[in-house]
Amino acid sequence: MTEREPMIEAIDLCKHYGSFAAVGYLAPTSGTARLCGVDVVTDRVRAVEKLGYLPENGPLYPEMTPRELLHFFGEARGMAPGSIAERLTFVTEQCDLAELLDKPIGTLSKGQKQRTGMAQALLHDPEVLILDEPTTGLDPNQIRHVRELVKKLGQTRTILLSTHLFQEVEAMAQRVLLVDGGRLRFDGTPAEFKSKGGGRFDEAFHALTTNA
Repeated sequence: MTEREPMIEAIDLCKHYGSFAAVGYLAPTSGTARLCGVDVVTDRVRAVEKLGYLPENGPLYPEMTPRELLHFFGEARGMAPGSIAERLTFVTEQCDLAELLDKPIGTLSKGQKQRTGMAQALLHDPEVLILDEPTTGLDPNQIRHVRELVKKLGQTRTILLSTHLFQEVEAMAQRVLLVDGGRLRFDGTPAEFKSKGGGRFDEAFHALTTNA
């Protein structure tokens, strides 16, 4: 049996502005990034097909309904009509959108918009999901739903969760990577991370970021 190929891979990846090294969204100055073995620079279209992304404040068209938005994104991704219909049914159930499908997005609450954003990230059945602060601004019941959904989805795909909330790390993460000042300060399990601070996430964070 061959070793499983990394789902997300960054090799000597960097972005320079003159002598200043930065971490950003732009094309890198050097290095390689791959998704499921596909180079995101040289084969961007194939890489995007494998990626679902939910930004913290995702751009949603307020005049559209969730149904219209999901159809629009499906068509933009080149999905067949039958596939769009099938995936729309799936994400509607997974993200609890049944009662919201035909309401203008501009009238939805923060939590309802977040669920709509999650649905568009899942629509094309990506192998990798990147979620940026997915529970920010949600009420306790909505946070619980997102946690359960993320853990369920994590059984069949790779999820990269970006958050500054320790309770979300403890509730959802199987592996913790701490980046500070553009450098990787820690890579391990949540339990190993907590052990760096005497069993507390906040103390571990303080120790790893102030002594680096």
